[in-house]
Amino acid sequence: MKNLATSDILVFVIYFLVVAGYGYWIYQRKKKAVTDTHDFFLAEGSLTWWAIGASLIASNISAEQFIGMSGDGFFAGIAVAAYEWIAALALIIIAVWFMPVYLKNKIFTMPQFLKRRYNGTVSMIMTVFWLFLYVFVNLTSILYLGSAAINGLLGGGHLHTIMIVLAVFALIITLGGMKVIGYTDVIQVGVLIIGGFATIYFALTIVSEKFGLGRDAIAGFKVLLKEAPEHFHMIFNKPDPDASQLEIDKYLILPGLAMYFAGQWIVNLNYWGCNQYITQRALGADLKTARTGILFAGFLKLLMPVIVMLPGIAAFVLNKGHHLENFNGSKDTAYSAVLSFLPSGLKGLSIAALTAAIVASLAGKLNSIATIYTLDIHKKYISKNADEKKQVWTGRITVWVAMFIALLFTWEDLLGIKREGGFTFIQKYTGFISPGVFAMFILGMFWKRTTGTAAVAGLVTGLVMAVFFNNYAPSVFGHETWSYTAYPTQEKIDGIMQTVWRIPFLINMGWAFFFTMLVMIIISLRGPKVNPKAFILDKAMFKLSPGHIIMIVVTLLILAALYIKFW
Repeated sequence: MKNLATSDILVFVIYFLVVAGYGYWIYQRKKKAVTDTHDFFLAEGSLTWWAIGASLIASNISAEQFIGMSGDGFFAGIAVAAYEWIAALALIIIAVWFMPVYLKNKIFTMPQFLKRRYNGTVSMIMTVFWLFLYVFVNLTSILYLGSAAINGLLGGGHLHTIMIVLAVFALIITLGGMKVIGYTDVIQVGVLIIGGFATIYFALTIVSEKFGLGRDAIAGFKVLLKEAPEHFHMIFNKPDPDASQLEIDKYLILPGLAMYFAGQWIVNLNYWGCNQYITQRALGADLKTARTGILFAGFLKLLMPVIVMLPGIAAFVLNKGHHLENFNGSKDTAYSAVLSFLPSGLKGLSIAALTAAIVASLAGKLNSIATIYTLDIHKKYISKNADEKKQVWTGRITVWVAMFIALLFTWEDLLGIKREGGFTFIQKYTGFISPGVFAMFILGMFWKRTTGTAAVAGLVTGLVMAVFFNNYAPSVFGHETWSYTAYPTQEKIDGIMQTVWRIPFLINMGWAFFFTMLVMIIISLRGPKVNPKAFILDKAMFKLSPGHIIMIVVTLLILAALYIKFW
């Protein structure tokens, strides 16, 4: 705690007491959650639109955004905001077209969707996959990255203590059920936004002051524009033969205009529309409330780059001007480097904002694990006659077990999260499967001919194609073809830095999705014209209210203005 003043500790303690106290108050008011599974897992009918929207954002923003996106802001600039701003568009699509299908067919879990639309085999494969992914990839990475980030801000030496505190805090919230998670997430998002904006405000005043313009946030932002103009372009040009390695490395993670026709949509639509961890917040509401909450979340996504990306650009400019002391130049330490300048009290608020993001993500992930295991495995295969109360207790036990496993594997970093990098670790195990999963969902919803056999084939095809394009295509077909361009980059292999040729990951994902869709369509065409398990759709499901149309138009106008300004 050597880096914190008494006022910092006081601010953090107040945050903790407010969230814990409010969560306990909600729990006492909603004790029905003890015996009602829909209430415990989905908070059915009790979350307001603003609670749904806030909970979506609180669950989405975590340490990998604060640390990873801020680091990418340091490295590549505003172009990384595409992940957040395209998410706003993806949320519009989810609200308008996906949620009516889920709610009309009373879908409460993603494995339930797959069983209802395809068959039990597809559902069980994905149930097991999602449980392993959530426990061994998401929980562990969030816990490790979050603990490491806060430990760095506190001056080091507290990693394991922080892990336990974060785990216990998340358990307290999770065990109260989805209602407690949903409503405490409103406070978490409030702390996240207030702390985030306060951090960037002071970061800009620090930039202004260091460049001799006094303490003026607007002047500080102008300094960023002047000193790092290359960091304020949304679209990177395709590298030419004379391009520097820095330009190539930027393009590999954000491949210009091409990514908007490829993986960027798959990443966002799969994450926001086919992910139990996210969709669960809206599945217990009526369509109007769910849509409003999701569109509200889309509006909040427009703000997120300011909070999590601009500090990285500020760190770049301060480092360029030799105003960062004890900074090793690593993009993953850019956010903490900026926080080191913050005054007493505000540093505590910033740590509270980071903690809010981590705890909300952990709680949301734990609830999803409990929901999938209880409803899709335990109830169906182990205890078919379990009553509501037993199912809720099964969910709570699952929460404890999942967190214990996550702590066990995170304690000494048995999975090598630090070695691979948190963002890379998550992408390694989720990105390869996304094309197949998204293809299963999109065709299952909107094409009546899609079959269960096609779904299994699509899942396998998506994985094989993603691995092939990422690891083998350049050596098999060459570095330059009509469908892709591979670029040289430096990677550590067996402890030695080597030159390897890579296709931008988002381009890989686009081609993997294309071939997955092709295989699924060919196989489905050999089946009946209308699959007996196809969902019944009607135009009335997708009709929008005037209020929803206004929300969509406002979001689109803001997005258009941002892209016009920073193209």
